[in-house]
Amino acid sequence: QVQLVESGGGLVQAGGSLRLSCAASERIFSRYAMGWFRQAPGKQRELVAAITSGGWTNYADSVKGRFTISGDNVKNAVYLQMNSLKPEDTAVYYCAGRTGWSIKTSAHEYSYWGQGTQVTVSS
Repeated sequence: QVQLVESGGGLVQAGGSLRLSCAASERIFSRYAMGWFRQAPGKQRELVAAITSGGWTNYADSVKGRFTISGDNVKNAVYLQMNSLKPEDTAVYYCAGRTGWSIKTSAHEYSYWGQGTQVTVSS
């Protein structure tokens, strides 16, 4: 099964930017749809953005216009560019994959998960 490893989290001031990376152990877009989820303390894990091999994307309303998901088939990687960060974006961010080519918004639809990376946005 595919292994996923996130990187790029950290502490940033409000209005700043971060780029998260997710490295996969195998070619991903030939078999998987990929997503970025986040989970803040006391809250449910929620989809931030998702992408398919065909380039279809889906974003949570709260991040539209600020975050961009992209993929690299050569590097077997998925990225999340986060701009204009807000304190409410603070959470652990997870890379996730699911077998298939359609976007799903529920965490239970994804079988493969990274270990997560912390993003903290200070006000």
